[in-house]
Amino acid sequence: MRHEGENPSGRSCDRPNRAMNRASYNAIAAEWDAARTVFFGRERDYLNVLLAGLAGSGCVLDLGCGTGRPIAESVLRRGHQIVGVDQAESLLELARKRFPDGTWLHGEIETFVPERRFHAIVCWDTLFHIDRAAHETLFERFARWLLPGARLMLTVGGSAHPAFVDTMFGQPFFYDSHPPGAVLEMLGRQGFAPLVSELMNPPTSGRDKGRYAIVASRT
Repeated sequence: MRHEGENPSGRSCDRPNRAMNRASYNAIAAEWDAARTVFFGRERDYLNVLLAGLAGSGCVLDLGCGTGRPIAESVLRRGHQIVGVDQAESLLELARKRFPDGTWLHGEIETFVPERRFHAIVCWDTLFHIDRAAHETLFERFARWLLPGARLMLTVGGSAHPAFVDTMFGQPFFYDSHPPGAVLEMLGRQGFAPLVSELMNPPTSGRDKGRYAIVASRT
């Protein structure tokens, strides 16, 4: 693994937010591990679409892999390879202990550069922790990292809400996202065709700004 010198947006103003999220995920590692053990809603269905037609031992890149549960765990059980990347050392430590057959790399998505191409990429509940100014450049990079016909699975925010900080298990986290329609347009410019495109949970008048699921094929 190697890293680029600057984040894709060319800006440094998001670095405090990245540092905050890293520290917060490290602080709640035990609570997160206990809470994130099984699939939520239609997550298993989305993963089935991502891996459909992936013969033999394909290699999946999981960006923001956390502890590896439940997505990387399911990928491994199906006989595929997994390369997980996360900036929170405490989450990676749990993934390494629990799933020694996986490859677990410490790094930031904004600066990570792989040394190979992949049959699929997962960026689940991760992209909305990154400044939206970097998202389209990340989609361009994802497209380069995928083999022809490979697929991408990701979540984005479900509304046009501006960036904000909220708490989880008592720790602060940064959130930001383009609305789903804008994300689909960006993906289309990078040659991605949506196979799944749906609202997982709608935004409310309270804390929930919504969550949108996309599985797309790289044409």
